[in-house]
Amino acid sequence: MAAAAISVHQFADCVTCHAWSPDHTMIALCPNNHEVHIYKLVEENWERIHVLQKHDQVIAGIDWSKSSNRIVTVSHDRNSYVWNQEGSQWVPTLVILRLNRAALCVQWSPKGNKFAVGSGAKTVCICYYEQENNWWVSKLIRKRHDSSVTSVAWHPNNVLIATTSTDGKCRVFSTFIKGVDAGKPKKAGSGSSSDAKFGEQIVQLDLSFCWAFGVKWSPSGNSLAYVGHNSMIYFADQIGPSPSAQSVVLRDLPLRDVMFVSEKLLIGVGFDCNPMVFAADGTGLWSFVRFLDEKKATSSSARYGSQITEAFGKFYGSSKQGASNDKGRGGLHDNCINCIVPLQNTESAKLTSFSTSGLDGKIVVWDLSNQEDLLEYM
Repeated sequence: MAAAAISVHQFADCVTCHAWSPDHTMIALCPNNHEVHIYKLVEENWERIHVLQKHDQVIAGIDWSKSSNRIVTVSHDRNSYVWNQEGSQWVPTLVILRLNRAALCVQWSPKGNKFAVGSGAKTVCICYYEQENNWWVSKLIRKRHDSSVTSVAWHPNNVLIATTSTDGKCRVFSTFIKGVDAGKPKKAGSGSSSDAKFGEQIVQLDLSFCWAFGVKWSPSGNSLAYVGHNSMIYFADQIGPSPSAQSVVLRDLPLRDVMFVSEKLLIGVGFDCNPMVFAADGTGLWSFVRFLDEKKATSSSARYGSQITEAFGKFYGSSKQGASNDKGRGGLHDNCINCIVPLQNTESAKLTSFSTSGLDGKIVVWDLSNQEDLLEYM
């Protein structure tokens, strides 16, 4: 089987987050400080062409809009900036978030007319541009979260948003803003319209009893997935008053982020330093397939059938589980993978490549088109 990784580059000692330009010729990343470094691919070499400096503390989130070519950044300094390219310069515009705690994550909406910011203030800021006053305005979703908001994910309809929090819950809210969103919002997995007002909670998933991270929607918006710090991954379908949910228990270290490749294929990244592949069968039941940076898939029955043997091995100091874990973490990344970003090819409707960054300072580009055992799920 061909290798899944097609590009590896060491950009810094540590990369906290990264994002790609719409044409994938430039990459913006944060080297674990208050700066954003923008690199451009020139003759097969990455050259740093811009350094964006405006924040006072570590940048926690960055996203590059595919529709408007704007960059948005958030930081522990409780501020957000929208960067517009004017000629050869990137000009920042301050967005007043009205937060009293750090901003932790950010994502542009699919249409690029809004972005969401999760924070340590137990709130989510929905920001949009107000033409009349020529500035960015933020509206807050309050009172629902009991702890820090660790991730946000926009539904394909540009109105619903999913969040995870360190209170262990995943929630879906309506962000309908009159004058910004046309018509009425539609609930996920439903063809009927709903008069959901801004900030109205659509559903709350109480599947995890620990910190929750990395929520993502499937391409159709009918399903979502998120992870818990207890080495579990959660899937929910038919998002609404009565969603159906399932959990997959991992025998490895916890995940930090996930990404849907298709309705039946998902990639998870985290503390195992190696992307993990999950797939759904014909009945919609999700299961772990293999590590991506691994030439031969490990049999699920063999892995789980040897639990007792491994337990005895640990007791006598000759654990087979340890060997398995070393294989899982012996990939291209040397430290925790904390960010996964899709690389959508405009010529193809299928998502076949993505990039990961981690605390080792590397950014790795992966290609799934040469993974024969995964093609049936794509």
